[in-house]
Amino acid sequence: MSVSGKTILITGGAGGLGFAMIEVLLKNKANVVMLDVASDAGNEKLEELKRAGYDAVSFMQIDVTKEEDWKRVVDDSVERYGRIDVLVNNAGINIRKPIEEMNISEWNTMMSVNTGSVFLGCKYVIPVMKKQGGGAIINTSSVCGLVGHKYTPEAYTASKGAVTLLTKAVASRYAQFGIRCNSIHPSTVDTPLVQTLFKDPARKAERLGEVPLGRLCSVQDVANAVLFLSGDDASFINGLAMTVDGGVTCY
Repeated sequence: MSVSGKTILITGGAGGLGFAMIEVLLKNKANVVMLDVASDAGNEKLEELKRAGYDAVSFMQIDVTKEEDWKRVVDDSVERYGRIDVLVNNAGINIRKPIEEMNISEWNTMMSVNTGSVFLGCKYVIPVMKKQGGGAIINTSSVCGLVGHKYTPEAYTASKGAVTLLTKAVASRYAQFGIRCNSIHPSTVDTPLVQTLFKDPARKAERLGEVPLGRLCSVQDVANAVLFLSGDDASFINGLAMTVDGGVTCY
């Protein structure tokens, strides 16, 4: 899967899922720009990668809800690398409250981060990709962007559903410029937060019980999907909602 020499931007890059994406892309010789709101964590992860021998990586701080931040990181990335081949809109949050307990401010925050950031990322990289003759955008959605899920807050499901159709809208309009746009849809990912939740045996049983393959999605499973969609082997894949869910959405 050839991503060698490609310049790839990843939001939420200092988190577990984003960092796994960065590692697999660096192993495959991409140039990676790690984007994250947490500057301390981002710089720590950057040093970790440098110690591991990866030089083709940089870090930029960004608030993905702010238009001026997007303009800065896109301009800086083009100035440094000359082009942007792939954008991975991976940043997201989940305020874990059901609809009857959530207030409108919390709802708006969820929409701003989970959906607004994808809108802004697309807005600012598309002109670059048009000018250079193409590129790829990958948006991290969720199985909750495809189906309702009784264990997941409604606001999260609504925000990820919006990402799913925003992806398809971008894919249909901008394919004529050689720009592909796809979304990935993981089920529950095995992260430290999830392991904490799974200290409750009942919660662990309910989540594992809904996965036909009988295990959780790993960060590597998701990273491998990003690697594929970023590469030349996926050159005719556009507007896809790629599930990485072990069969959760088969029902």
